[in-house]
Amino acid sequence: MSNYPYLFEMHFHTSETSECGRLPAAAGIEALAAHGYAGVVVTDHYCDSFFDRREEAWPDACAAWLAGYRAARAAAPAGFTVLLGAEIRFFDSPNDYLAYGFGEDFLMEHPRLYQMTPARFSELAKEHGLFFAQAHPFRGYCTRCNPDWVDGIEVYNGKLRHENRNDEALAFAEKNGKTQLSGSDFHKYEDTARGGIYFPVLPADERELTRLLFAGDFKLRCS
Repeated sequence: MSNYPYLFEMHFHTSETSECGRLPAAAGIEALAAHGYAGVVVTDHYCDSFFDRREEAWPDACAAWLAGYRAARAAAPAGFTVLLGAEIRFFDSPNDYLAYGFGEDFLMEHPRLYQMTPARFSELAKEHGLFFAQAHPFRGYCTRCNPDWVDGIEVYNGKLRHENRNDEALAFAEKNGKTQLSGSDFHKYEDTARGGIYFPVLPADERELTRLLFAGDFKLRCS
């Protein structure tokens, strides 16, 4: 990957925020850096099970959700990039969606995004230049979304504890002309370095990440 030297993890959950996360952000960052990753997008679960049990005002609830991302940034060694993303589950189904390209201010200004439908969030994503993708669309509990709603499909999900049917996800993305993504779905040590994306340049921020995604200027790691 000489022309695409910067390996990014695109799907990472921290124990600070995601109930299913088994590693603190710092431990995850250490493991990724040791495996040669140049950066990570923290995509903690953004859903009603996190927010609806909280009684504080939205800014404080949102800050609590950002704990994993902020801990990852604080733990990152020099030269390692940490960006913000989310894995959103809306009310209409158990499907999961990956969103990239926003910062903390966007979340503060748009509370409780999980109460939208994927179709409505797709409109919001287009308004703000976000990249929106369906995660692991062929897991047993998932259904395929309307391809018009999303920019991409996670065609490779490296999590070992699910039957992801990645070959079917790839065929679905190819059939519908959608950008193909890869991620480890990193929750615990056994998930380390099982997917990701190689970029030609190191994305400096969330906007540069989405520019590269929309341009298709990357290579997948599918192992």
